[in-house]
Amino acid sequence: MSDSALQDLNAAQSVVLEKSKDSSVEPCSSKPVLNGNKCVKKEGNAVPACPDVTNGCDAVVVDVEYIDSENLTDLPDVDTSLSTLLARLDSKDWIKTCEALNNVRQLAIYHKQRLQELLEPLVPLIVKSVKNPRSALCKTALMTCADIFKAYGEQMVDLIDLLLMPLFLKSSQDKRFVCEAAEAALISMTSWISPSVLLPKMQPYLKNRNPRIRAKASVCFSKSVPRLGLEGIKEYGMDKLIQVAATQLSDQLPESREAARNLSLELQAFYEKSQASGSAEDESAPAISPEAETWEAFCLSKLSTLSAQAILRVTVGVPVAPKEGGISAALKEGAVPAAMKEGGISVVVAPKEGGVPVATKEGAAAVGC
Repeated sequence: MSDSALQDLNAAQSVVLEKSKDSSVEPCSSKPVLNGNKCVKKEGNAVPACPDVTNGCDAVVVDVEYIDSENLTDLPDVDTSLSTLLARLDSKDWIKTCEALNNVRQLAIYHKQRLQELLEPLVPLIVKSVKNPRSALCKTALMTCADIFKAYGEQMVDLIDLLLMPLFLKSSQDKRFVCEAAEAALISMTSWISPSVLLPKMQPYLKNRNPRIRAKASVCFSKSVPRLGLEGIKEYGMDKLIQVAATQLSDQLPESREAARNLSLELQAFYEKSQASGSAEDESAPAISPEAETWEAFCLSKLSTLSAQAILRVTVGVPVAPKEGGISAALKEGAVPAAMKEGGISVVVAPKEGGVPVATKEGAAAVGC
């Protein structure tokens, strides 16, 4: 190759290298702008190497402060806060929404009467925030629910249907701090709203297809029943409540079954207290169920055999034999399930075939009863 050809080749390679340098990746030296969801540079076609942005500004980490109710202070300008409250709750800026939710909490504590007029349009917006996938916004909304339950109690009854399903769902999710806030809201609900109006609202959720919802509803239901008191339980119906407990005892989740066990024990205590007070004050005073004197007999008269056995295993600890005329044969003889006492000696009761007693084991003597 001649010297002139070699020089031409070197010159061509230099041109290629210069063009390559001009099209290389460069970082964003100027402020980035938002183009859809991508950060691009205004000048040139270089691939950006800049941080994520929001609304044309560099993304920042927002640290949301969760303020306990007792630490909330009064608002400096109540009128302005009230006038813009609904708009801020429906804002697309979640930080503004969080601030508005905290304002709702402050108003519920310090200006209860003035906020009451806005409850009807307010609650759907709170529910919207509870359902929001952003955990910080969701938790703030749940804390707001707890405060308005405490502030308004019975006045929330007409709006409670909007809140029950979201609260049950959030209290059963995996994010612990959201779950805890939802459970606190449910505790506030069962503490400040009368059980006589709350129980009918919650009862349909005990049959929900989602086992987690059934479990949370069962827990709230069992916690509300003792607040009825003896007269309230009589009015609501002991038979209805014991049927609820029996159904939940066979539920899929342990949480629901544990709530049903607690409810069964509460109902037993109320029933026995009613029987004792009725006989002590006036022998002619009607009890919860006049035809049934004992707790065991009451369960057997109101439930199927299997359901009664489940309740009595929890409350009495003794399995129950099948009913004879509404009362089990075992209970007639002192609640002995597998044997009857005869002269101080327990004798096995054998099954019958065609009305004739048959020994259960070879060599065992059958005794009919």
